[in-house]
Amino acid sequence: MSPYPPLKTLPAFEAALRLQSFSLAADELNVTPGAVGQQIRKLEEWLGVELFTRSVRQVYPTADGLAYAARIGPALQQISDASAQLRRRQDHSVHFAMPPSFAAKWFSSRMARFLIMHPTTALHVGSTEEKPNFDQDGLDIAVRYFDGNDDSLEAVLLYRGQAAVYCAPSYRDELGLETPGDLVRATLINDTKHHWWADWLATFAGIDPDQTRALKHIDIDQTAMVIEAAIHNQGVVISNPLLAEEDVSEGKLVHLFPEHVLTVPLGYYLVHPKKRELRSQVRLFRDWLLEEARDLVSSQRL
Repeated sequence: MSPYPPLKTLPAFEAALRLQSFSLAADELNVTPGAVGQQIRKLEEWLGVELFTRSVRQVYPTADGLAYAARIGPALQQISDASAQLRRRQDHSVHFAMPPSFAAKWFSSRMARFLIMHPTTALHVGSTEEKPNFDQDGLDIAVRYFDGNDDSLEAVLLYRGQAAVYCAPSYRDELGLETPGDLVRATLINDTKHHWWADWLATFAGIDPDQTRALKHIDIDQTAMVIEAAIHNQGVVISNPLLAEEDVSEGKLVHLFPEHVLTVPLGYYLVHPKKRELRSQVRLFRDWLLEEARDLVSSQRL
């Protein structure tokens, strides 16, 4: 008799225990519930114990089932990790995620440059406001807007967090916005995800938070929409310069008071799991992104 159980039974057992359902396990494994049940019975016969208590709508692991899962779970995860790592080495694609505002206002206009430089690399791009889940989403690398502190991640600063003030040229001229104090006459467009107005006005205009709350404002929870509202003459926006630089270069926005830029404790970081070795394609993409960001910082200093 082989010292190994029927290996095809183990994925069915793991999925059924995790989901507590033969039907849900079948959906995940792309087989029928009957096939899952058959694999579980084979494993139970080989082991000589019951792994599940069956009911009409659900299955529950027995004490033996839970103990067995605790022993074989790490080994199954090791098999999965080793297989995925070996497959990734042969993969010429890069799976990348970033915040939606970063995608819309900075990355989208640069993406073609990377593909022209590296035509054999397939780039798979997604956007999310959530913390990236590298294992669940199959990501290689991501941009995350946070403070850079996460023990599980290798984090390299791409662009420091800053808060600067912008509006359409016609809005500036119409309201005569010449000093930070003049903003009391403006409509403040507030990005609820990056709310730095109170700090900026206190630092550069001597306006306390109570006065700031009394000023006319619009609250919007999407950064790209906040910038679009400013472009369409709806008020003054406070934004990271990285997100506004293209609209400034095209003349859609002007940077009000460029000598008054607030440094904030967050930034755009390029992140990936510490324990994961990056494939050559991913390293190329990482280095290209860092170079693009360095070019932007250098041009803003000129």
